[in-house]
Amino acid sequence: MSLKTIKRRRLERKTDYNLRLGLLKSKFPRIVVRRTNKYFIVQIVESYQAQDKVVFGTTSQELLEHGWDKKFTGSLKSIPAGYLTGYLTAKKVKSGEFVIDLGMARSHKAGKLFAVIAGLIDGGLNIHANKEVFPSEERLMGKDLKPEVKTMILKVKENLGGSSINAVKVKKTPATDSQKTKPKKEQK
Repeated sequence: MSLKTIKRRRLERKTDYNLRLGLLKSKFPRIVVRRTNKYFIVQIVESYQAQDKVVFGTTSQELLEHGWDKKFTGSLKSIPAGYLTGYLTAKKVKSGEFVIDLGMARSHKAGKLFAVIAGLIDGGLNIHANKEVFPSEERLMGKDLKPEVKTMILKVKENLGGSSINAVKVKKTPATDSQKTKPKKEQK
C-alpha cells in the first residue's frame, strides 16, 4: 500500500486541483471572484499551458469613483457592492464568454459571491449560471437598507450605465493567438 503525497497548496486550502483542471480544459477566460475582509476583487484571467495571466482586474473600491459615498466605505463588501462591482466589471469588459472561478471560498445560495455573478450577467457578459442561487432583486438593490443607501446604490448604477467607462478588450479564447501562424513571404 502506497501513500499519496498531498500537494502543499491543497494542504493550505488554497487550490482545488480537480476544479482547476476542469477550468483550464474549458479554454475560456476565467473570471476570478474573491472576497476579502474589506472589498471584492474581480479579475479576468487567461491561462496558457497552465500559466495564468491577469488581463484585467477591478475591486469594489473603484465604486468610490462612481458615486459610492465615502462614509459607507465599510459596506464595500455588502451584497449591493458586490452586485455593482460585477456590473462595473461587465461594463468595462463589454462582452465575451467566461467561466466563473470562485476558488475554495464557501459559496452559499443568495450569498455575496453570487451577487457579483448577478452583476456580471446583468452587465452583459455571457456566463452560464443558475439564476436560483442569486440574491433577490430587493437585496441586490439594497431595499432592506437605509433610504440614503438605497438612493446611493441607484445613483451608482446609473453612473455605471453611462458611457464614461473605458472599455477593456479581452480575447475570446487564449488558445487562438498561439495557434495563429504568420503567412510566409513569397519568394521571387
